[in-house]
Amino acid sequence: MSAGSSAIVADTARGHYHLKIDGYSVTKFALPKGECLRSQPFSVGGRRWVIEYYPNGDRLVAARYISLHLVLDDVVAGEVRAQVQFGFEADEEENKPALSFLKRRGRKPAPLKLGKVEAPVRPDVWECPKFVKRKALEKSNHLKDESFTIRCDIIVLNEFRAKKGLPPGPALRSIPVPPSDLGQQLGDLLAAKKGADVVFEVGGETFPAHRCLLAARSPVLSAELFGPMRESTGAGTVRVSDMEAGVFRALLRFVYTDSWPPETAEEEEFAMAQHLLVAADKCRMERLKLICEDKLCKNIAAGTAASILALAEVHHCHELKGACFHFLSSPKNLTATMAGDDFENLRSSFPSLVKELIAKCSADT
Repeated sequence: MSAGSSAIVADTARGHYHLKIDGYSVTKFALPKGECLRSQPFSVGGRRWVIEYYPNGDRLVAARYISLHLVLDDVVAGEVRAQVQFGFEADEEENKPALSFLKRRGRKPAPLKLGKVEAPVRPDVWECPKFVKRKALEKSNHLKDESFTIRCDIIVLNEFRAKKGLPPGPALRSIPVPPSDLGQQLGDLLAAKKGADVVFEVGGETFPAHRCLLAARSPVLSAELFGPMRESTGAGTVRVSDMEAGVFRALLRFVYTDSWPPETAEEEEFAMAQHLLVAADKCRMERLKLICEDKLCKNIAAGTAASILALAEVHHCHELKGACFHFLSSPKNLTATMAGDDFENLRSSFPSLVKELIAKCSADT
C-alpha cells in the first residue's frame, strides 16, 4: 500500500512601504481635489510601485477624505494580481478587535475608521478613495508636528502551483542579505576615474566621467553625448560655462550615487539646492529636482519666499509654487516679504505672477 500527498501553493511575494507626509497643512491647502503627490518608486515582488497621496480626495464623493492610490509603475506582460492594504505606521494595536481595548482601568479611544482598497477599476491602480477623514486625522495621535506616516502592505500573487509533500524536517534557515551598495561602488568608480571616456571642464577644474552612465541617468545628456557633441569632442574636453565647479561636482556625484552631496555644509545647502534645481531641470533629472524642491520648501521665509517663488515659476515647480503661495497667504508674511528687494525684482520680472499671488491672497481673505 502506498500513500502520498501534495498541496496547491500560492506563490506570493510580500512587502510594505512607509510614506511619510511632512507639512500636512501645506499639502492640504496647496493641492485642490483630484491632484496628488507621488512617492518615490519602490519595489515589492519584483515590481516597481508608487503611492499617490490626494490630500483633498481623488473625487467629489471623497472631498472630506484623504485618498490613496497604489500605482504599478512598471511595464509588465499580463495581469498583476495583488492584495493591498493602507494603514498608519505602528498601528497594530488599533487594528485589533474592539474588545481588545477593554482594560481593567478604563477604555482607550476608539481607533480611526479607515477606508478599504477597492477592487481595481484599472489593471494597474489600486484605489482607496476614503482612506481617512481629514478631521479625524487632525484630532488623532497619528498627526504629530504636521507629519504622519502611511504604511502600505502589498501581497503580489505570482502563480498557483502544485507542490509535492515533504517529510517533516528541520526548519529552514534564512541567509542575511546586505543592502545594496551600488551607489557606493559607482561613487568609487567616479573617484577613481577608471575607464572615464569624457572630461568636463568647469570653472577651471576638470571632471572625468563615463558617457554611458551619464546617458542612462539623463535623457538630455544622452542626446548630447551620443549626438553631435560626441562627434565634436571625441575623446576631448567638454566645456561647461553656465555652472560653477562645486555645483557640477555635486550634480555629477548625484548622477553616480543618487544621493545628496554629504559634504554640503548646512549654511550652503539653500544655495546649493537653488543651483542644483536649475541643473536638474536642464538635464531632466526629476528625482534630483524634487529633492531640491523639498529642501527649498523647508527654507521658505520672509527673506527667501520671493526668490524661491521666482525659481519655481521659471522651472515649472508647481508644488513649490503652491507652498510659497500658502506661506504668503498670511498677511504678516506677505507684508514682510514685500519689504525686501527680492520682491521688487519679482514684481518687475514676473508681473503676472505677482497679480496671481495678490488675487489668491485676496480670495483667501
